[in-house]
Amino acid sequence: MAHDKLAVLIDADNARPAIVEGLLTEIAKYGTAHVKRIYGDWTKPDLNGWKEALLRYSIQPMQQFRYTVGKNATDSAMIIDAMDLLYTERFDGFCIVSSDSDFTRLASRIRESGRIVYGFGERKTPEPFRTACDKFIYTEVLAGATEAETSAASKPRPAKELRGDTKLLNLLRNAIDAASDDTGWAGLGPIGSNINKQSPEFDSRNYGYAKLSGLIKGIGQFDTEERHIGNGKHIFVRPQTGKK
Repeated sequence: MAHDKLAVLIDADNARPAIVEGLLTEIAKYGTAHVKRIYGDWTKPDLNGWKEALLRYSIQPMQQFRYTVGKNATDSAMIIDAMDLLYTERFDGFCIVSSDSDFTRLASRIRESGRIVYGFGERKTPEPFRTACDKFIYTEVLAGATEAETSAASKPRPAKELRGDTKLLNLLRNAIDAASDDTGWAGLGPIGSNINKQSPEFDSRNYGYAKLSGLIKGIGQFDTEERHIGNGKHIFVRPQTGKK
């Protein structure tokens, strides 16, 4: 996974410079950004805040004039470039950074070609775009978000609140059931993979936990066991018996 070649395309009208460091750190978990482009009308003063970030992180600005009011030419330029890059067959995946639902069809089309799509956007991002991606990460959990956003995203939710989240519990139980062996235990890795297939926007950090294992332990309704397999340690999970 870490060796995947990725193309990073950023919609400057729907992203903030403050997230760039955290964004690129997150992207490095999934592969190497061989292309980093950001799209906008750079003749407009509202994008001036991007200049320092572009220089520091070697992101290539792509100029797109706003031909008329009410029409987003930036989106069209991103989509055209994404398809051009897709046809080169040089990339294993694409990172689309925007909170705009206009990229829903693009994400679906890239996935149809067998490439992975990572979406990045704010919590307000419409559901169709989030679910069109293989994985969607809320930018509020990335380093560089505002202090209020970081505090809200990093504070662990109380166990009582987590246990009252029916959607979360069903998601975890279904994933554990799908990945479990005959004894009812399931490896944490397969659980995470199954969760992402069910819910691309799932992220333990949205609940205030840095890792999935911490979230599962924080709920208090699952047994966990650490096993030594080969040269590494692996965490296994199963629902606690007698608890709903």
